[in-house]
This record gives sequence, C-alpha cells and structure tokens, in this order.
Amino acid sequence: MHGSFSILPLRADGLTYVIRGRALVDNVSFVVARGTRTIIMGPNGAGKSLTLRLCHGLLQPSSGSVTWNGAAQVNGRKRHAMVFQRPVMLRRSALANVVHALSLTRFSSADRQARASEALARFGLAELARRPARILSGGEQQRLAMARAWALDPEVLFLDEPTSALDPAATRAVEEMIEAFHADGMTIVMTTHDLGQARRLADQVLFLHHGRLLEQTPAEEFFERPRSEAARAFIKGELLW
Repeated sequence: MHGSFSILPLRADGLTYVIRGRALVDNVSFVVARGTRTIIMGPNGAGKSLTLRLCHGLLQPSSGSVTWNGAAQVNGRKRHAMVFQRPVMLRRSALANVVHALSLTRFSSADRQARASEALARFGLAELARRPARILSGGEQQRLAMARAWALDPEVLFLDEPTSALDPAATRAVEEMIEAFHADGMTIVMTTHDLGQARRLADQVLFLHHGRLLEQTPAEEFFERPRSEAARAFIKGELLW
C-alpha cells in the first residue's frame, strides 16, 4: 500500500498541552506500531481528543514531542488523516466532497474523480454520489467522511469519537469500515467512550485520566486485568471525577 517506506512507529514523548496554567495533556508517552488498532479511552475531559490532535499536528504541544519513524515532520504529503466526531461537509455533492479532499494531494485531476468514485463504491455510498452532502443523515455523513479519509490513502487514520452521535445501525456500519481500513493495512488510532466498541476493535488501549496516561496495555489485558483503580472503575461503568 505504501511501499517500503513507513512513517511508523508513531512515538509520543512527554507530550504536554497546557492552557491557562492547566495541563490538559500531562507528560504522556506512548508508541503506536505499524498495523495496530489503538483505542484511547477515558472519561470526559481526560485529554483523549487533544492527544489525537497533538499527534495529527493540529495542535502544537507545550512541551514534549511527536515523532514519526524518528523524524519530527513527515516529509512529502501527509501520510495520516483524521475523521472528526461531527465531520464538516462542503456545500456540494458527496462525490465533490471527496474530490475536494483529494485536490490537496498528489492525485491528478482525472485520478481524483476515479479515486473518489472508487471510495464511494467501496463503501456502498455510490448511490449518494450526486446528493448534497449536507442533506445526508448523520450516519451517511460520517460514512462519507470515512470514505473521504480512505481515498487519501493514509498510512495512519485518526478517528475522534466517530460514532458517538450515531444510532446502532450507523455505528455498526462505521465499525465495519474501520475493520476494512485495518484489513487494507491502515494503522488506526481512535478515541471512544464506548466500552463495547473498544472491546470489538482494539488491539491496544491507552487509558487517560485527568490528562495523564495511566495504562498502555494490550486490549484483552486491559479489560480482564486493568492495572489502575481508575481503569477498573471506568470498565465497571462508574463515574470518574
């Protein structure tokens, strides 16, 4: 999919993000290996979304670093993409939304149309191609945002609570897309508050609480034998403050 060159592993070292004197992400260090599915979990305000944005480069850390295969910057086109909780749709068709995303990449204009059509067809969205993206249902918009990210051919896909606003059927459709991305060789880093979803999708879990990383564990071990009291309470469904 990407030849022999890889931007992975992704390494966060002492990642810290401070606003008004408060560390919302506090000295977080972890590694994401190639081909894995990493789920970032934790209660509201734990710093999950901020950690994703720091890794994706949307925010600059107050201190600490994010490195890709040993380099601070990824050379050439961006090899990682991000899907947000509520995707932004342009005032144009579903197909044109994907084509527009591809306009910022190496794809030629003829290739963009073909690649965009392929992305929609691959994920069962071809019949929506001509519809204005803004009138699609929430689930359709989220699937379109996922297809748009897939079309970019990223090596790493960041997903920020991609199903939190969706009904169970739409959630299942998005999870199936995530599984397909992973089968295509993409490395997945995703936040969710849904324990069932994390059990279904995760290879490893990063558990954050008050901006600190309490655990980085294989998923099975996290759910069976959490190491921290906060993680045990979270898995039991108790509120954490």
